[in-house]
Amino acid sequence: MKGSKGLRSGTRYKFKKKKRPGMTNPITRMIQRFEKGDKVHIIVDPSIHKGQPHHRFHGKTGEVIGKRGKCYLISVRDGNKEKIVISRPEHLRPQKQ
Repeated sequence: MKGSKGLRSGTRYKFKKKKRPGMTNPITRMIQRFEKGDKVHIIVDPSIHKGQPHHRFHGKTGEVIGKRGKCYLISVRDGNKEKIVISRPEHLRPQKQ
Protein backbone atom coordinates (compact mmCIF):
# COMPACT_ATOMS: atom_id res chain seq x y z
CA MET A 1 0.00 0.00 0.00
CA LYS A 2 1.26 3.43 -0.91
CA GLY A 3 1.94 5.84 1.99
CA SER A 4 0.15 9.16 2.15
CA LYS A 5 2.11 12.30 1.34
CA GLY A 6 0.09 15.04 3.00
CA LEU A 7 1.43 18.34 4.36
CA ARG A 8 2.08 16.87 7.81
CA SER A 9 3.66 13.59 6.70
CA GLY A 10 6.99 12.88 8.38
CA THR A 11 6.38 15.22 11.32
CA ARG A 12 5.68 12.79 14.17
CA TYR A 13 8.54 14.06 16.34
CA LYS A 14 9.01 17.49 14.79
CA PHE A 15 5.50 18.69 15.71
CA LYS A 16 5.35 17.16 19.18
CA LYS A 17 4.41 19.46 22.10
CA LYS A 18 5.01 19.16 25.82
CA LYS A 19 2.11 17.68 27.76
CA ARG A 20 1.29 20.68 29.95
CA PRO A 21 3.47 23.68 29.14
CA GLY A 22 1.07 26.12 30.83
CA MET A 23 -0.55 28.65 28.56
CA THR A 24 -0.43 26.75 25.29
CA ASN A 25 -1.72 29.35 22.80
CA PRO A 26 -1.33 32.86 24.21
CA ILE A 27 -3.33 35.53 22.40
CA THR A 28 -0.24 37.75 22.27
CA ARG A 29 1.30 35.43 19.69
CA MET A 30 -1.70 35.86 17.39
CA ILE A 31 -1.75 39.65 17.57
CA GLN A 32 1.99 40.27 17.28
CA ARG A 33 3.00 42.60 14.45
CA PHE A 34 6.07 42.54 12.23
CA GLU A 35 7.43 45.25 9.98
CA LYS A 36 9.05 44.84 6.58
CA GLY A 37 12.70 43.90 7.10
CA ASP A 38 12.25 42.23 10.52
CA LYS A 39 14.07 38.95 11.08
CA VAL A 40 11.84 36.11 12.33
CA HIS A 41 12.23 32.46 13.30
CA ILE A 42 9.70 30.03 11.86
CA ILE A 43 8.60 27.76 14.72
CA VAL A 44 5.44 25.87 13.75
CA ASP A 45 2.79 25.57 16.47
CA PRO A 46 1.28 22.13 15.81
CA SER A 47 -1.95 22.86 17.68
CA ILE A 48 -2.90 25.64 15.23
CA HIS A 49 -3.39 24.20 11.75
CA LYS A 50 -4.43 27.37 9.97
CA GLY A 51 -1.62 29.29 8.29
CA GLN A 52 1.02 26.64 8.99
CA PRO A 53 4.11 26.79 6.79
CA HIS A 54 5.56 23.58 5.35
CA HIS A 55 7.49 21.49 7.87
CA ARG A 56 10.63 21.89 5.74
CA PHE A 57 10.91 25.48 7.02
CA HIS A 58 10.45 24.66 10.73
CA GLY A 59 13.40 26.15 12.64
CA LYS A 60 14.56 28.41 9.80
CA THR A 61 15.17 32.14 10.06
CA GLY A 62 14.01 34.59 7.42
CA GLU A 63 13.14 38.19 6.70
CA VAL A 64 9.63 39.63 6.48
CA ILE A 65 9.12 41.04 2.99
CA GLY A 66 5.40 41.78 3.04
CA LYS A 67 1.92 40.93 4.21
CA ARG A 68 -0.94 39.05 2.58
CA GLY A 69 -4.17 39.29 4.56
CA LYS A 70 -3.42 38.08 8.09
CA CYS A 71 -0.30 36.22 6.92
CA TYR A 72 3.26 37.40 6.45
CA LEU A 73 5.54 36.72 3.51
CA ILE A 74 8.96 35.57 4.71
CA SER A 75 12.01 35.23 2.49
CA VAL A 76 14.00 32.10 3.48
CA ARG A 77 17.10 30.52 1.97
CA ASP A 78 16.59 26.86 1.12
CA GLY A 79 19.93 25.60 -0.14
CA ASN A 80 21.01 28.09 -2.81
CA LYS A 81 17.50 29.37 -3.53
CA GLU A 82 15.48 32.19 -2.00
CA LYS A 83 11.98 30.95 -1.21
CA ILE A 84 8.92 32.83 -0.01
CA VAL A 85 7.03 31.26 2.89
CA ILE A 86 3.48 32.35 3.72
CA SER A 87 2.74 32.01 7.43
CA ARG A 88 0.45 33.36 10.12
CA PRO A 89 2.03 35.18 13.10
CA GLU A 90 1.27 32.28 15.50
CA HIS A 91 4.08 30.33 13.84
CA LEU A 92 6.63 33.16 13.95
CA ARG A 93 8.96 34.43 16.69
CA PRO A 94 10.90 37.69 16.50
CA GLN A 95 14.68 37.36 16.39
CA LYS A 96 16.40 38.87 19.42
CA GLN A 97 18.90 41.59 18.58
